[in-house]
Amino acid sequence: MTSFAVQFRTFPRERPIVSLAGCILIVELVGASGSLFTVQGLSTWYSTLQRPTIAPPNWVFGPVWTTLFALMGGALWLVWRRFESSPREVAVAFGVFVVHFVFNLGWSATFFGLREIGLGIVVIAVLWLLIVATMWAFDRVDRRAALLLVPYLLWVSFAAFLNYRFWVLN
Repeated sequence: MTSFAVQFRTFPRERPIVSLAGCILIVELVGASGSLFTVQGLSTWYSTLQRPTIAPPNWVFGPVWTTLFALMGGALWLVWRRFESSPREVAVAFGVFVVHFVFNLGWSATFFGLREIGLGIVVIAVLWLLIVATMWAFDRVDRRAALLLVPYLLWVSFAAFLNYRFWVLN
């Protein structure tokens, strides 16, 4: 086994604060990359749409997503800490997490970037299923990691309903 592989497996146990901060930072940065589409759509297109009455003000989304990405980073870290004892389960959980995150970013690209509200419903439905799959995979490694994703699942459920309402109204 290479020294990098050994370091990767043991790093969260040997340097817990640094590895936790790293997980949160990486998830925050990757998650923030989706805002490139959001900012582009907000300034030109989103403001022209009829908004559902339950749509929160735009300023709410930044703090909510920052919090959710921090929780996701913490959950990922809890899973990573179990790499030595459950390498197969951790590898599966990481893989499912990555696929789910692609769909998370894909929703912003679809809804705000492509301005496709209807297709956004399809993407967010797949995202919702992938969050459930991620929670299942995380639960097999560390139940706390799965529980940290509950607020995320609830927010995406609300976002899916909002997406549907935008589609109906526009």
